[in-house]
Amino acid sequence: MKYKEEQTIYYGQVHTDDWSMYLAATDKGLCFVGSENTGLDEMKEWFGKNRSKAKLVEDWNNVAKYANQLVEYLHGIRKVFDLPVDLMGTAFQDAVWKELKNIPFGETKTYTDIAKNIGKPKSVRSVGTAIGANPILMVVPCHRVISKSGKMAGYRGGIPMKEKLLELEKR
Repeated sequence: MKYKEEQTIYYGQVHTDDWSMYLAATDKGLCFVGSENTGLDEMKEWFGKNRSKAKLVEDWNNVAKYANQLVEYLHGIRKVFDLPVDLMGTAFQDAVWKELKNIPFGETKTYTDIAKNIGKPKSVRSVGTAIGANPILMVVPCHRVISKSGKMAGYRGGIPMKEKLLELEKR
């Protein structure tokens, strides 16, 4: 679902240990978390496709509260995020993203599990597509979803980032 209204998006870059990523938020909440160690282009491309009328403004003060929780998570201090989000998805995507938030810290589910849990057991591929459209990595924990065989499957941030996040949660 594309957001067609003009809006201001505030963004900043988080650096902690060996992690670096861009975050973006509206006045309503966090709306984007970038992949590990990627540049500003990933964020600009995402907004160009999904919120094309957004005006991106670098403003650390408007993203700092989100960054603090993300840093706490990456340091193993925080297991649950408690912050407002501004997600724009279809009803199906919203159902999938809501179900992802139910996966406990340190645990994994399969794409099949998610499809069954949202009452759409035959929609495994569509679940994968909805997970791939998740704009707020880690906060909506799509890294906790693996294939039925137990192998790592696609992740916007790349399989190494997914494995790193799952390892972080095992500690």
